[in-house]
Amino acid sequence: MKKVRVAVVGMGIGRPNGLALASNPRAEVVALCDLVEESMTDFAALLPQPDEIRLYTDFDELCRNREIDAIFIGTPNQLHVPMGLKAVKHDKHVLVTKPLADSVEAAERLVKAAEAAGVVNMMSLSTRFSAEVRYMGALAQLGTFGEIYYARARSIRRNGIPAWNNGFIRKGGGAFRDMGVHVLDSAWWLLGKPLAVSVTGVAGARFGPRGLGFFGRKAPDEVASAPESYYSQFAADDYAGGFIRFEDGRALQVESFWASHQPGDVQIELFGEEAGAQVRPPTLYTNGPVPASVVETAKRFGAKPQAGRGLKDEGRPLDITFDGLTEERSKAWNTIADHFIECILDGVPCEAPLLHGLIVQEMMEGLLKSAESGEEVRLDG
Repeated sequence: MKKVRVAVVGMGIGRPNGLALASNPRAEVVALCDLVEESMTDFAALLPQPDEIRLYTDFDELCRNREIDAIFIGTPNQLHVPMGLKAVKHDKHVLVTKPLADSVEAAERLVKAAEAAGVVNMMSLSTRFSAEVRYMGALAQLGTFGEIYYARARSIRRNGIPAWNNGFIRKGGGAFRDMGVHVLDSAWWLLGKPLAVSVTGVAGARFGPRGLGFFGRKAPDEVASAPESYYSQFAADDYAGGFIRFEDGRALQVESFWASHQPGDVQIELFGEEAGAQVRPPTLYTNGPVPASVVETAKRFGAKPQAGRGLKDEGRPLDITFDGLTEERSKAWNTIADHFIECILDGVPCEAPLLHGLIVQEMMEGLLKSAESGEEVRLDG
């Protein structure tokens, strides 16, 4: 059986992605790359045949290895494009963690290069590939909601500024590119990937520059504050929010907070002509009865619809939850890895190409630019 030989770069987000790739019977993690050798040896011990895995601190050397077919890139935002360009230049398939880049211009360069090289190029998006979002997407495609004319998306932490890598807090990082990208991407996908025409936003940093709101890599309460040598480098947003208008008149409200005096929350809400929904916990809001297709689709996802009243009640508000749909986050990583491998070996069309990452990047950067200028930014030029 042919196997895709994969290299994993970055031992942070690279760990869940690497474990998922290694669990696919048609993939094999053959190399790791990081600046800290100890991080690689620790992670290699969790993989099959750890003694056969090659360790690199030089990314250029890794790219020159002809025995590597594909590379997962899990480095800070600012390095995604430089590394991605080198990978596709050496004809490697690429799987890139979110966001695609630290600017629209950089993202465009990588998309053009990857498409010209003819390699499989894909975004790793754990929220879009979660069971909750995929199920709501299936309902949207069935027409359960009618037209979804409005959506709200938010990702909020109480104390959640990363304290372990200054790539997060320097220019090109920030809360919106780190967290907001997940809910923005997923909401845009659930809306059917409409074309954005304008965005208005606000953003700033209320906690990070004061050394507040940070957390550690291993536990949310590991770090109550960051040293001044770290937080003095803060040059990004720790909150952002805005309003995106699409060419067909629909709209999306999006918010992201690394730190706040609010409870943590990750949520996407859909407003449709025939029904509405929230993603976490998965809930469908409608006036009954519930179409049989909703029940049948739930079964495909291993879920069972539950309602306070009977699912066949007519003309009465029904709030329907789905037992068994919420899953461990690791399953989303496995879904991503499995799709990446089938795209490479089976020629299946990629559901999350880097082009999607570029489109989302345009909306993100437009919002942040609007926040800086205090004016609406047009995206349809």
